[in-house]
Amino acid sequence: MFHRIAAAVPAAALTGILATAPQAQAQDFINVLTGGTSGVYYPLGVALSEIYAAGIDGSRTQVQATKASVENLNLLAQGRGEIAFALGDSVQMAWEGNEEAGFPRPLTELRAIAAIYPNYIQIVADAASGAVTLDDLRGKTLSVGAPASGTELNARAIFEAAGMSYGDLARVEYLPYAESAELIKNRQLQATLQSSGLGVAFIQDLSATHDITIVEIPEDVVTAIGEPFVPATIPAGTYAGIDEDIATAAVGNMLITHEGVSEETAYQMTKLMFDNLDRMRSAHGAAAAITPETALDGLPIPLHPGAERYYREIGLIQ
Repeated sequence: MFHRIAAAVPAAALTGILATAPQAQAQDFINVLTGGTSGVYYPLGVALSEIYAAGIDGSRTQVQATKASVENLNLLAQGRGEIAFALGDSVQMAWEGNEEAGFPRPLTELRAIAAIYPNYIQIVADAASGAVTLDDLRGKTLSVGAPASGTELNARAIFEAAGMSYGDLARVEYLPYAESAELIKNRQLQATLQSSGLGVAFIQDLSATHDITIVEIPEDVVTAIGEPFVPATIPAGTYAGIDEDIATAAVGNMLITHEGVSEETAYQMTKLMFDNLDRMRSAHGAAAAITPETALDGLPIPLHPGAERYYREIGLIQ
């Protein structure tokens, strides 16, 4: 991590600090890079766009649906976005310039705004497939997200840690959330691995009309991957028909910008999000995990100076 976190600020003090912060100066354009429209990034990105349009005088905002983490980080590096959602492991690989992961050079112009909420690796299977363990996926058909997306990089890591590969599957599809769900409904696909917040719409929809199972990712597999992956649990009742807790892996999501964004704009993008957490949470329940106190956890790249200024104001950085 690039910054030591100080003791949390009392809520009353935090409210006072936020209330007295000045308004931002005009920024011509803020493009919010998200993910597929059926995932969690997109509705949260829409909320951010609306928050920024209302709170930053003279700004024009746009929400761009993308293939998520890897595409978003490359677009930021090209100056084609001002803020983006991305998985922590993708951010780390972008900073290092991991070519296999889709980063042709180290993207050292990237800067962090905040760690936000964890993504849960959710391997959803047609109940008729009988898949409840990773080993059960052998010989099955599986969708792993768009090629070299953050989700697909997660899939590679999990299979490697479990001593498996895509070669153990009958067929691999590289499809996003909604398309994967439709193929499962139509009996053309047996399972999909997706990385998302809990309660994601496409699984809710699938479980409402179709019997599903969620494949367990045991703690020893997660430990074998190592950071930034951590063991996690999908609670019973998260989706229709899932009556027991399911062990899985989680990896943190982050909001990322780049060094070309002004300090004032980055400051306001950070502050306004935390000023409007109720709006974020109304957009998607995953935002319930977004707090200033955890915003610096596990950041693999430096903070943008504008974000750092905000965290200093509220006492999270000394």
